[in-house]
Amino acid sequence: MRTIATGLWMALLLVGTAACEDSKGDKDTATDFDVTPDPSADETAGDPPSDPAPDETVGDPPSDPTTDETPVDVPGEEVPPGTDMGRDVSIIYLHHSTGGVIWDGGVPGWVSDYNSANDKGYAIEEWAYPSDSGYGWANYPYDYWNIWINHAGPEPYLTEATLEMLTLDYDVIVFKHCFPVSGIEEDTGSPDIASDVKSIENYTLQYEALKEKLRSFPDHRFIVWTGAALTAASTTTDQADRARQFFEWVKNDWDEPGDNIFVWDFFELETEGGNVLLDENAAAPDDSHPGGEFAAFAAPLFGQRLVNVIQGLGDSTSLTGQ
Repeated sequence: MRTIATGLWMALLLVGTAACEDSKGDKDTATDFDVTPDPSADETAGDPPSDPAPDETVGDPPSDPTTDETPVDVPGEEVPPGTDMGRDVSIIYLHHSTGGVIWDGGVPGWVSDYNSANDKGYAIEEWAYPSDSGYGWANYPYDYWNIWINHAGPEPYLTEATLEMLTLDYDVIVFKHCFPVSGIEEDTGSPDIASDVKSIENYTLQYEALKEKLRSFPDHRFIVWTGAALTAASTTTDQADRARQFFEWVKNDWDEPGDNIFVWDFFELETEGGNVLLDENAAAPDDSHPGGEFAAFAAPLFGQRLVNVIQGLGDSTSLTGQ
């Protein structure tokens, strides 16, 4: 929809390492591993033919919905969430190691094939965000609150682009959390929005503030993943229960129809209805990164969810992309 700006601050962004770490830069020892993704994850998942229906099997991207509204191409002008954003849309995919595995599972190839089959110009980029050498290798609810709300504005915070900066260059912003987000501790009864402690009470405050912030950019759309799950060997029953509880709240209560915020239900795909990342979907039973075969399965599901959101179908189609 707009020409991507070339800000000097982008030169400050550095690609991080391949493992998730906490907000102090230390790895979550019980749940974080440095793993090279399965080589099969580099294969493009699914060959999207032209113009299938939105509810058909994923790997076959949906055709463009027919609307009576003319897509809005004027920067800064609101595009109602139920309308098509137009032919040319710029997308940023913010991630760490788990998101990198899914990206390598075929996301850029799927989008490219979709563009060719449907005469679209969807331009998607990926960043390791926040970066290890800048803010630190942590992308949990606290960290998005800290960068995008607590340190909002037109200047970078610890070399990281704020939301004000990202929205100058991108129409759709995709963001996620690394799998230690599911290592949720018990609530204390004293929630603190400015705490990096992983608890439902803190996450809820941070997510509510993020919702208000994201809605202040009505001409943009945001896609947040439900959190990456932990394998059974990397968590406890209570932690896994709390992870399910929080991400059910995200998709059933926090996410509301009619606004510019949408969910991709990654947690459901990884767990297949349970509370932990299934061993067959993981890099290893004690490694909570997704495996290459799962990544090749999930990448086109993300692609379909993405185009559904862009084309105004985000509230009327599956949260998983299936």
